Amino acid sequence: MSIRVCVAGATGWTGSAVTQGILRDDTFELVGAVARSAAGKDMGGVTICATLAEALQTPTDVLIDYTGAGPVKDHVLYAIERGIAVVVGSSGMTAADYDDIAAKAEEKGVGVVGGGNFSVTATMMQHLALIAAQHIPQFEVLDFAWAEKEDVPSGTARELAEKLGDVQKPKQALAIESLHGPAETRGANINGVQVHSVRLPGYKLRCEAVFGMEGERLSVVHEAGQSAEPYVSGTLLAAKMSVDVKGLVRGLDALLFANDG
Repeated sequence: MSIRVCVAGATGWTGSAVTQGILRDDTFELVGAVARSAAGKDMGGVTICATLAEALQTPTDVLIDYTGAGPVKDHVLYAIERGIAVVVGSSGMTAADYDDIAAKAEEKGVGVVGGGNFSVTATMMQHLALIAAQHIPQFEVLDFAWAEKEDVPSGTARELAEKLGDVQKPKQALAIESLHGPAETRGANINGVQVHSVRLPGYKLRCEAVFGMEGERLSVVHEAGQSAEPYVSGTLLAAKMSVDVKGLVRGLDALLFANDG
């Protein structure tokens, strides 16, 4: 039996690519699509709805959300309350948001897979960076994106910083408060990790973990181009697995490397 999927943000940059991926994959059946600006239009035989509540009137197994920081948390909690598994691809979610979602998912016994980036190569970058953080005590995160990207840092950089900080809090040669000059130039602190966001024309998405040791440094980098295709396969993998998990799973790496010792 096919997995019945609703996509919120179905006409957006990533959401539209994911929707097309669903239509190409016999594992899935597209039963709902949400995009306020395109409400009433057809997408793969489904009428696009203006609201999630309207779309979820059709029986649904998984909600894939690629909307934005504003509606995403409410969407996720709404779906969980109705026993619908969720894949969260939208950026802008904080650790506190995920704490609330984890509690509700655990209470309802519903699977939620939340990822800052569902690209397989970005997941590999994060995995390698986490290995490096076990051995190198000084590191920071650099986040680059196009000029109009509103959320800072990107979901990729935020998730990376949160997970790096869980490995160990990086050592600072000088405490931020002891520096002379605007402290903001040292970036934002996310889970003990300094994160620096650049928003300029010429970039699409680039995330870099920089590690420093005396006389040497290591950079672990992921770059993405103009296509949203890199995010499709990982999102669909998460959708397949979300129906079999209970509670919150953070990051595609938790699925790809679940059996690693």
